[in-house]
Amino acid sequence: MPLRIIITGGTFDKQYDELKGVLTFKDSHLPDIVKQVRLTEPVELEINQLVDSLEMGEAGRLSILEACRRAPEDRIVITHGTDRMVETARLLGPAGLGKTIVLTGAMVPYSVSGSDALFNLGAAVAASSLLPPGVFVVMNGRAFAWDNVRKNYDKGVFEAL
Repeated sequence: MPLRIIITGGTFDKQYDELKGVLTFKDSHLPDIVKQVRLTEPVELEINQLVDSLEMGEAGRLSILEACRRAPEDRIVITHGTDRMVETARLLGPAGLGKTIVLTGAMVPYSVSGSDALFNLGAAVAASSLLPPGVFVVMNGRAFAWDNVRKNYDKGVFEAL
C-alpha cells in the first residue's frame, strides 16, 4: 500500500542555526529519514510548507486539507508542529475524505540528540496501516481520534480529552 507523507514543518524539521542561535528551517529532513529507516513500501514525499505551527493560520490548514484531497494514496502521514496539530486534525476530521490520515510531530527536532521524531514517525507510519479510514493524531506511542485529543502543555504529551 503506497504512503504519502505531507511535510508541513514544525519542530520535526527545525534545525539549529549556529550563527543566529535559533531553531529555523532550511529544508526537510524527511528524505534522509525515509532512507535511514528503510521503509519497504512506496513513499511519496510532499513538502506542503515549512512553518512553525504557531505561525500556521487557516490558509495553511486549508492547504493541508487540499493536499489530502488531491493525494491519490489512501494512507497519509502529516508531519506537523505540535502546538497547532489538534486544530489541523479538527479541520481534516469532518471533511470525511475516506482515507487514513495520521498527524505526527516531535517535541525535540530530528537534528537534535534525544529527538522523538523517528519514534513518532515510525508509530505514525505503522498506525496508517493499522487504523481504519479517519483522522488521527499519533504521538508518544499512542493514537488518538481527531475529536478526542489535546496537547497537555504541562506534561509535554498528548492525551485523550
